[in-house]
Amino acid sequence: MGDSRVIDRRILALIPHRPPFLWVDTIISLSETLIETRTTFAEDLEVFQGYYPGNPLLPGVLLCEAVYQSGALLLAGSFEEQNDTRIPVLTRITDTRFKRRVLPGETVDIEVTLIDSISSVSVLRGKARVGQELALKTEFYCALIEP
Repeated sequence: MGDSRVIDRRILALIPHRPPFLWVDTIISLSETLIETRTTFAEDLEVFQGYYPGNPLLPGVLLCEAVYQSGALLLAGSFEEQNDTRIPVLTRITDTRFKRRVLPGETVDIEVTLIDSISSVSVLRGKARVGQELALKTEFYCALIEP
């Protein structure tokens, strides 16, 4: 089971994550304070074999990671033009709520908004949806560090 996804090249240019631990496929839109991304969790992902076998669902931590990677893309995109080589690293997670399961083969739309920045730390709010249904909402903090 290889990773047969087509991954947006902008993603590979902005953050260091790579398959098999890259959970964002496409950047839909990107501004200074908002990013919209999309990913599909293929039915043949190995994680589905061992996580609730016979009734597979996506582990919540991987759904969170897709949102956090989208936040890293938002931050990296905002300082790409400044030749800033720092990378965003997750430092805090608050107010995370799971609202709906994500099943094998489903496509998830992610939206992350930059709420505030203080020095090298940014506060972000993210949502993940399957269709019109909210699957996850979370608030998180990222610090910019030297690679």
